[in-house]
Amino acid sequence: MEVKIGVQYASRELVLESAQSADEVAKAVSEALKADLGVLTLVDEKGRRILVPADKLAYVEIAESEQRRVGFGAM
Repeated sequence: MEVKIGVQYASRELVLESAQSADEVAKAVSEALKADLGVLTLVDEKGRRILVPADKLAYVEIAESEQRRVGFGAM
């Protein structure tokens, strides 16, 4: 699962590959936004933990990882 996180006042977005499902990521985002002084916590495929203060979130984009195609072929 590819997750892109936009952070306020940051020129670049955070991009991570997560083993969590889209529903799990969406639930983590909504729980972080509901909590007072909430923090969005996600874990990437390598086990690294990403923490973002919920009040600084600009957007969260959740997308399935796309398989890369190799070779020449008609699309």
